[in-house]
Amino acid sequence: MTNTTNDAAIESLEPKSVWGFFAGIAAVPRPSKKEEKIRAHIHEVAKQMGLRCRQEEVGNIIIEVPATPGRESAPITVLQGHLDMVPEKNQDTKHDFENDPIKLILETDPKTGRRFVHADGTTLGADNGMGVAMALAAATSPDVVHGPLELLLTTDEEAGMTGAKVLTPQSFKGRRLLNLDSEEDDCLYIGCAGGCDTNLAWRFDTTPADGADDTTRVVVEGLRGGHSGCDIHENRANAIKLLVRTLMKVPRGSLQLATLSGGSMRNAIPREAHAVVAGPAGTRQALEEAARTVRREAVAESFEENIAVRVEPAGRPQGLAAAEDTGRLLDALAAVPSGVIGMHPKIPTLVQTSNNLSTVTSTEKSGNLEIVAGTLSRSSSASCLQTVTDQIAAIGRLSGAGVKFGNEYPGWEPNVDSPLLATCRRLYETLFEKPPHVAAIHAGLECGIIGQRVGGMDMISFGPLIEGAHSPDERVYVDSVAKTWKFLVAVLAELARG
Repeated sequence: MTNTTNDAAIESLEPKSVWGFFAGIAAVPRPSKKEEKIRAHIHEVAKQMGLRCRQEEVGNIIIEVPATPGRESAPITVLQGHLDMVPEKNQDTKHDFENDPIKLILETDPKTGRRFVHADGTTLGADNGMGVAMALAAATSPDVVHGPLELLLTTDEEAGMTGAKVLTPQSFKGRRLLNLDSEEDDCLYIGCAGGCDTNLAWRFDTTPADGADDTTRVVVEGLRGGHSGCDIHENRANAIKLLVRTLMKVPRGSLQLATLSGGSMRNAIPREAHAVVAGPAGTRQALEEAARTVRREAVAESFEENIAVRVEPAGRPQGLAAAEDTGRLLDALAAVPSGVIGMHPKIPTLVQTSNNLSTVTSTEKSGNLEIVAGTLSRSSSASCLQTVTDQIAAIGRLSGAGVKFGNEYPGWEPNVDSPLLATCRRLYETLFEKPPHVAAIHAGLECGIIGQRVGGMDMISFGPLIEGAHSPDERVYVDSVAKTWKFLVAVLAELARG
């Protein structure tokens, strides 16, 4: 297996304009809600290219691109992507997402011979840095024929789709849109699921831990994680659920909780989780046996060989929740659904409804332990989405938790009669001598919000092959980037004909 971190090697990949822009984007920190630096970078790129660039108050950037001479009469085409990225890293990776550049690695798969780019122990940010790079390349490459373009680069997509939610019909002029935020190069997406966060918060009194016999730390790590929309159907293990499962194998009433945390992003399947608990003599031995059992079962269920569930001594905590409160919390977390809930009744291969138990945090202060669990539910059915969020809220209320909803966004209703779809489908088959897959996706795309907020939109979504998005396993394939670029260039040239 060969690999290199040489930036020049990345920038020499074809198409050079796309990879050059992507390398520049990767060098700029841009975690969700911290996009100031990437916005400044985009403004500078637009200035150097002599393009008009304006910014909305929330941070969305719109770049206006004149048409290729002779194509001025064509309708405006909007190229859309988002500026932020999911900041996930391996536990042993030292990386500051607010200040450090992403370290790009070019590698060759020894089995397939395909080259791909990934990051050094962190998310890569090809979601959606590659889409933004393609939009910039299309706007600035002299050999790309296009009509008038608008580049719509939104903010905070990954953490709440904040930028898309404030768009208005006046934000941009075009009414046909190419969303460049998909991750399969043989698919044209024409619909997506809507979503909603449900957060549960418990507050427990604590008592001093002076009399605790066994104080133990339980750790779950080594999971694949991944995108809670695109990967939820693969039955990937959830670190929070495995941690709770381990703790619940100890006799009820014997554990007192000090801390519990896991996951880091609302839209990523948790890869790591840990808890500190105390109990009578023999608790650690019981947890060790439980850890072995859960690890063995989880590997058999998910086929993830690298799952680790380990138990180790822990220092004495400041305070402990009562055994009754600990049991009530574990019951609630065990009851929260996580994974696929239902398949689409008319599209058997499409997940209709799912939920991801995304994060759990704990804070001990002034004799109180606060536990907050975050979930992200998705569905292409508004009624099914409401049902699952109601279920989670009911679990929270029954267990004494406060319930808050947030970040709700609509789905994108497929339009099989879309003129843009007809054009893209025909060009794909001409270029690649086989028809594309036309589908809806269970992940959330900004198209649903844009359609609702702006109205009158004809939209389609496509992009290069990206695997492992929202995890440090994220990779984008070099040949797929070239394929998607070829397709984008052909679509723009066809649309430029008016």
